[in-house]
Amino acid sequence: MMSAPKLFRITLDTNPEDCNLHCVMCEEHSPYSRFKQELFERTGIRRRLMPRELIENLFVQVAELGVQELIPSTMGEPLLYEHIDLIYELAEHYGIKINLTTNGTFPRRSVEDWAKLIVPRTSDVKISWNGAKAETYAQVMRGANFDKAISNLKAFIAERDKHYERTHYYCRVTLQLTFMAHTMHEIPDVVRLAAALGVDRIKGHHLWAHFEEIKPYAIPPNQEHHKQWNKYMRDCHSIVKHELKPDGTQVILENLHILGEDKEQSDTTERLCPFLGRELWVSASGVISPCCAPDQLRRSLGDFGNICQTSLKEVLSSPQYRELQQNYRQKPLCKTCNMRRPL
Repeated sequence: MMSAPKLFRITLDTNPEDCNLHCVMCEEHSPYSRFKQELFERTGIRRRLMPRELIENLFVQVAELGVQELIPSTMGEPLLYEHIDLIYELAEHYGIKINLTTNGTFPRRSVEDWAKLIVPRTSDVKISWNGAKAETYAQVMRGANFDKAISNLKAFIAERDKHYERTHYYCRVTLQLTFMAHTMHEIPDVVRLAAALGVDRIKGHHLWAHFEEIKPYAIPPNQEHHKQWNKYMRDCHSIVKHELKPDGTQVILENLHILGEDKEQSDTTERLCPFLGRELWVSASGVISPCCAPDQLRRSLGDFGNICQTSLKEVLSSPQYRELQQNYRQKPLCKTCNMRRPL
């Protein structure tokens, strides 16, 4: 009998409705999204918020399972969550690292004050970044200011480096991109910027086009666009070899892969799911999910219960989860997933 997998990470959608930006590709906060209105029409709820008691219960469970990392909300801005300090306190208590994704605005406090909370207990800070020019950045991340983002990034890295000098604990800093047809030409310059500022890693994923309005932003699966993409990727891999960080090391590139020259190659079903057996998601209301696919779509993968009625351990051992692990390559949603990785 297949043994239950050992989770590496869990993501909590702590405060999905809380965000101070309107990035065009965001499932909830895009100016093209009707998600929040439809949620209210369907449930009467305008703002989902994970309660303190659920946070405390989940930390007990993840500690018992030996989970190494926990991610606060990736749908909303986690630094707006009213219990973000509690999450860091519990992470310290249970010996669990936080893996943080933020839009880089560092709201409510100074960057330096946020760094004092974040850096000592965080494995990786992923800062959303879309563009090497102010116009591009602002076009994608509606409400953000490029110059302010640069200033915040410099200040955060400076505090990170001071902490490392004192403690030798290293909190990695990542720029997280969404790959889109109209911005991909700027990716090499984002890599150059990362190297100059001391960013450790560039990570990205191809656009999941939630709305008709942004479907033209997706990189078309044809030979012409793949050749363009591949040229930019080769430039990126050359840049990291020749333009080093201030400490003399290379920026790490993750998911910046060369694409197949035709659709058949790029759409191969022989790609691996990076989530099954390693990660679970828990919504603000306690619903458990196996991956980060859009809310409406991932329901097609099965019902994995609610943390208020079941445990993470029970989910991992359930027939539904085992069946998904074995057969995900045949699932219609999984066949189209742009998060799957080459063998």
